[in-house]
Amino acid sequence: MLMKGKCLLIAAALATLSLFASVALAQDQGLISIIVNDTSNPYWFTEGKIAKATAEDLGYRANVSSHKGDTNAESNQVDTAITNQAKAIILDPANANGSIGAVRKAVNAGIPVFIVNAEINVQGLAKAQLVSNNAQGAALGAQQWVQSLGDKADYVELKGAPADNNAATRSNGYRTVLGQYPDLVQVASEVGNWNRTQGYNKMQSMLQANLDIDGVISGNDEMALGAIAALKQAGKLDGVVVGGFDGSPDAVEAVRDGEMAYTVLQPVAIFSAAAVRQADHFIKTGKTSVGQEKQLFDCALITPDNADRYTSPFVLEQ
Repeated sequence: MLMKGKCLLIAAALATLSLFASVALAQDQGLISIIVNDTSNPYWFTEGKIAKATAEDLGYRANVSSHKGDTNAESNQVDTAITNQAKAIILDPANANGSIGAVRKAVNAGIPVFIVNAEINVQGLAKAQLVSNNAQGAALGAQQWVQSLGDKADYVELKGAPADNNAATRSNGYRTVLGQYPDLVQVASEVGNWNRTQGYNKMQSMLQANLDIDGVISGNDEMALGAIAALKQAGKLDGVVVGGFDGSPDAVEAVRDGEMAYTVLQPVAIFSAAAVRQADHFIKTGKTSVGQEKQLFDCALITPDNADRYTSPFVLEQ
């Protein structure tokens, strides 16, 4: 009788384990590979973190890798995704033109690619391209910058990576607004490649050229924060209006502290999650859930007046 009871207990335990295994198998929808630029940057870190969390909530396994703007690294990461039989790839491309080959390689292997944050210069290859409305955000930032600075000043611009279409779009957006004010004179511009250290170094070089400036307008927050550090070190931050773009935690803190006039918030937390949900829909149905490939997400302005509504990285409560 005792032996029979033990057998029943063992059988029940095995049945329970089998049930758990079946549930786990049912929940495992496969792998989604997430490839971002540089996770040391809080913007791209959040992009990867939100995409991974969304994928896992939907029952997928997910991993995040970082190419740091290197198309060779990006190509290798796509190869890894193919080898691992990923169901989809969420990609923040390294280069508008240079990343096309990696995307085509994944598509030819039967893996749908959903582009986030930065575009590739070809239509009809990726299933979707979800990006911030950079032209709208640049206009929003430039208008706030003029309001803070005034319509007569000498200024410098820090530009993002030339291989990223976002850099040119933002710079052109700034020029469209600032060109309406003939007494706003750009006395220098430098490429800082989205990087805080480069922003610092380029700002230092411009200051060493004895430029007497009233403002700095930047293509992203990291370069702007680097410029602020250089201006502080030179004792020249007071009276210089600095504007950023991204909505990073450090930038919002600088806005609260009065060191940065504003930052333009990119809704990276929104479109990263949306890309994964669209990938999930395509995996399950073979169809896209949104009619157009290119999808624009409007940016928002963070100033001292509304910075207290910034509740978590890259999220502004309405």
